[in-house]
Amino acid sequence: MTTPSRAPTTTHRTRVVVVGGGPAGLMASHLLHRAGVDTVVLDHRTVHEIETTHRAGILETDSVRLLTDTGVYGQGPARVLTEGDRHGGIFLRFDGESHHLDFERLVGNSVWLYPQTEVFTDLHRARTRDGGDLHHGVSDVAVHDVTTSPRVTFTDAEGRPHEVLAEVVVGADGSRSACRDLVAGHRRWFREYPFAWFGILCEAPRSSPELVYTRSETGFALISQRTESVQRMYFQCDPAENPDDWSDARIWDELQGRLAGRDGFELIEGPVVSRSVLPFRSFVQTPMRHGRLVLAGDAAHTVPPTGAKGLNLALADVKVLAEVLADALAKDDLDLLDAYTGRALARVWKAQHFSYWMTTMLHRSPGDEGFDDLRQLGELHSLVSSEAGSTYLAEGYTGWPAR
Repeated sequence: MTTPSRAPTTTHRTRVVVVGGGPAGLMASHLLHRAGVDTVVLDHRTVHEIETTHRAGILETDSVRLLTDTGVYGQGPARVLTEGDRHGGIFLRFDGESHHLDFERLVGNSVWLYPQTEVFTDLHRARTRDGGDLHHGVSDVAVHDVTTSPRVTFTDAEGRPHEVLAEVVVGADGSRSACRDLVAGHRRWFREYPFAWFGILCEAPRSSPELVYTRSETGFALISQRTESVQRMYFQCDPAENPDDWSDARIWDELQGRLAGRDGFELIEGPVVSRSVLPFRSFVQTPMRHGRLVLAGDAAHTVPPTGAKGLNLALADVKVLAEVLADALAKDDLDLLDAYTGRALARVWKAQHFSYWMTTMLHRSPGDEGFDDLRQLGELHSLVSSEAGSTYLAEGYTGWPAR
């Protein structure tokens, strides 16, 4: 019996290979295309898988500007503006009362509720429209020779082997990145948190016009939105919690209890259509460049979701990266890539602090009692009664100016 021969490897050449075809990778490819730099984008997930995985949905002002001002929507309407929901602030809720922070009044900026899946869809349409070389649903992706002559091998969805030769590889392959391990001499910083978020999607009208961040005696809760008829909500839980152990009634009892107060606020309930437990972790790796490999987004850093920074940091990374990389390739001087790590991490560490601050201000840790509870409430009262404190939160939440 004769064994079928393996198909010959197809070799491609490009200037930049982007490993990771989510929003960060596609935005990097889009910006490099605008700078005249050819790219190939690879991702093991299919387009359908990415479009149907529910992720964070708050965009900072600069993230919206990056989508609207760089030709993502071509001559058509900017979906982030026409279908996104502009939020001029948030509610901080504690001691049974809600306190509104008006971002537009405080800092003149807003945020947009616009799911990450929609950001991906917009960028995928833009790259497809512009003839982008995109390969989703591939397997066996491996990066080789990043210090000399990079090449990336992969198997396409039909089982055919490929090899891509490039000048630079961008690792935008998410929080489980394989590219990050290829950075020689890296240093890593971690912060593990003793709690997680129990997240649900439910079929119900909105309970609030803007997000409600809640500190209660039994832990944190966040009331977010997705659409007019589907809402996203979270409450603090033990990381070992099994979401399958929770009935709809038990979930609503927990959420209603954490939001209850003297003002009579109640959530509008509906069927829970999905539930999951999201662990909390902070992570940073440096440097973000090794030889002809650079990292972007979750491949280099992650933050807890309290400050809504994850996707925004990834987009800020690739904005800087595309500028530095296009310049380095144009001048044939890859040493210019050294500037990328410092510029990107300056924002990353500000976001790490902001996310840590928001998290510790609103969550209860094991053993917190007495002094810690009262200190936490004192911090929240100080924040909402101080123009300077409220402005600091507004600046961090809506995003710092790009540099």
